[in-house]
Amino acid sequence: MRHTFSIKSGFKVFLASLSFALVCGQSLAATEVNGVKFEDTVKVAGKDLKLNGAGMRVKAAFFKLYVAGLYLPEKKTTTADILALTGPKRMQIVMQREISSEDFGDAFMKGLNDNSDKAEKSKLVNQTVVFGEMFASVPGLKKGDLLTLDWTPGTGMQSFLNGKQIGQTIAEPLFFNAVLKIWLGERAVDSTLKDKLLGEKN
Repeated sequence: MRHTFSIKSGFKVFLASLSFALVCGQSLAATEVNGVKFEDTVKVAGKDLKLNGAGMRVKAAFFKLYVAGLYLPEKKTTTADILALTGPKRMQIVMQREISSEDFGDAFMKGLNDNSDKAEKSKLVNQTVVFGEMFASVPGLKKGDLLTLDWTPGTGMQSFLNGKQIGQTIAEPLFFNAVLKIWLGERAVDSTLKDKLLGEKN
């Protein structure tokens, strides 16, 4: 009986350990896009943000430009809800091919222009100029480069390339929303990527 009890007890311990490992594995899970892993949570300004969605930016049907992930304080499925959400936010971009800073900056500016109305463009002229100057300060981007755009209430939008801040901090919250609309607006740069950032799984 003792021997039988020992085997049963050992098996129960094994199952408990396996269950614990599976739970831990799930909590540490990451979303992978084209070989790039996006952690389920990140910290911005000391706050935990959740991965809302991640996907690939593709141009002309087959040019893989970059993968992107959107982090928010809580998951949202509509652009309006995301723009209205308070707290820190992060847009994380990992380059999948080499591109000049001029071409990359032009693409950002086109996205801003396409998704902003006349009133927004007029109000955000100065911030747009500052944002454009950021790209001029970078010689170019190569595959694997990490660009993060962080919004921190009370501080503003900060841009980082491979962990180093580039450009100036932009304090206007409307400008960060305008930047988000590059990917989430009615004329988003990539409709499939937009769906992924909004949390679509398929």
